[in-house]
Amino acid sequence: MYNNYIKRMIDFILSLIGLILLSPVFIVLCFWIKMDSNGPILFKQKRFGKNKTFFYIYKFRTMRTDTPNDMPTHMLSDPDQYITRAGKFLRKTSLDELPQIINILKGEMAIIGPRPALWNQDDLIAERDRYHANDIKPGLTGWAQINGRDELEIEVKAKLDGDYMKHMSFLFDVKCFFGTITSVLKSDGVVEGGTGELHKEDSL
Repeated sequence: MYNNYIKRMIDFILSLIGLILLSPVFIVLCFWIKMDSNGPILFKQKRFGKNKTFFYIYKFRTMRTDTPNDMPTHMLSDPDQYITRAGKFLRKTSLDELPQIINILKGEMAIIGPRPALWNQDDLIAERDRYHANDIKPGLTGWAQINGRDELEIEVKAKLDGDYMKHMSFLFDVKCFFGTITSVLKSDGVVEGGTGELHKEDSL
């Protein structure tokens, strides 16, 4: 009942309230992005959704317009050279993710769920298949996001996404929601240009 109906209702109501309350923040960020660098305010990118169907995710643009298309940040040789001044702040605070409220309202995403993979992230998609984590809507944040984020290796991230799928419930979503607030305030797991950094640090 929760997974099929109540979760979607909560997502819609909370995202609508969030869009209204955060509209002043949206306006300020739009002006800042436009004044900081040339290019559009919003950035959209092809991602995997529920049951591996495609949709376009929305973000505030944090990188220059000459950044290679459809390439995960960790695969760029020097990601810092492409990130704008405003983008560094937006990515560190996760404010670049705010436009995904639109994706939630459209029913393409949930507030809590596995982060949507890029269409060409075959390794992550394959690992998530093992845990049926591709069978649910991707989320604005999720269990993996508060347990390492960029620091996690693909295998660990996929397993955490599978754990969420297996134990999905209202209380688990509440735990992820408030855990996300703590992680964002502490900037936990944010590693520009890196994935699996936790393992790399342990091996040094």
